Amino acid sequence: MLQKFRNIISNHTKTPHWILTVTGVALTTGLLSCQPQTPGNQVSLSGAGASFPAPLYQTWFNAYNQQNPNIRINYQSIGSGAGVNQYLEGTVDFGATDAPLTEQERQKFRTKYNAEPIQVPLTGGAVVFAYNLEGNVKNLRLSRQAYCGIVQGDIKTWDNPLIAKQNPNVNLPNTPIRFVHRSDGSGTTFLFTNHISKACPNWKAGVGKSISWPTGIGAKGNEGITAQIQQTQGAIGYVEYAYARENNLNMATLENQAGQFVDPSPESAARALEGQTIPQNFALEIPDPPGQQAYPIVGLTWLLLYNQYDNPAKATTLKNFINWALTEGDKYASQLGYIPISNDLAQRVQSTVSEKIAAQ
Repeated sequence: MLQKFRNIISNHTKTPHWILTVTGVALTTGLLSCQPQTPGNQVSLSGAGASFPAPLYQTWFNAYNQQNPNIRINYQSIGSGAGVNQYLEGTVDFGATDAPLTEQERQKFRTKYNAEPIQVPLTGGAVVFAYNLEGNVKNLRLSRQAYCGIVQGDIKTWDNPLIAKQNPNVNLPNTPIRFVHRSDGSGTTFLFTNHISKACPNWKAGVGKSISWPTGIGAKGNEGITAQIQQTQGAIGYVEYAYARENNLNMATLENQAGQFVDPSPESAARALEGQTIPQNFALEIPDPPGQQAYPIVGLTWLLLYNQYDNPAKATTLKNFINWALTEGDKYASQLGYIPISNDLAQRVQSTVSEKIAAQ
């Protein structure tokens, strides 16, 4: 299966084989397992940012530590917004984000570091509508009109005709809809609103890591949204695919741009990248993929790196880890339900990191 995904996209893209997953319910701060350390050559790295890929990162960092006991990587799943801020301030060794850096953020980096920021994708994934509906309603289908109405606050109960129309054999309750959205600065929110702005003609709240929501209740992180949906009858919210899968949340089948209803899966997410060309700075956005069988809400997720590190061992360790993640790390991504990026894209990432990161 993995090889099949590797051949989906031609030229520079080949599918970032993606979709991420979870090894536990709430992974807010991840520390590597404590392995016996041998004297000398110990390297500690700290990173912070997106909760979207956090489960995969946690697994990678633990596995890498097992193989390299002198290397420890601490990753805090605090959301893309906070991760970008810490990266720009220089308080971490790397950041992580599901939203490519804005021009304003890039300019701030240039001003402070007199260099271009480095953002490289290691994986990507799908954003799903997960829900909690009495009667254990399965296989809910949501048309564009329906899910646009939900996020805009226009559809207020589950038995609304726009929902019932695509679910004729489902006994939908007259339960109030509780839309759950992120309360923190979030790359998942960027991916979600980037799609909603294209799919929903009446959407007025814009696109970003943080927006002013027209309806709903907030929760922090993909972890927080997952928990809020689990605890709330009538809830529906957007969350990274693997959080929903790992926690057995129901996920809606969505109408895509081609008018087809598509289930969220690694395969359908991969199809969203067919024919896409990833730009030189890797900042690919696909707000509304056109493919017949493409899942409609997908995106890459990036590591944010510096051009220079005061400690040469940190620069070397980051390069070595990224090479490992894009080769040996593939198996962990596949096991967890993420899709590893393609060989071609991995080689571009490895070349970029090798060429642009220097040690003082």
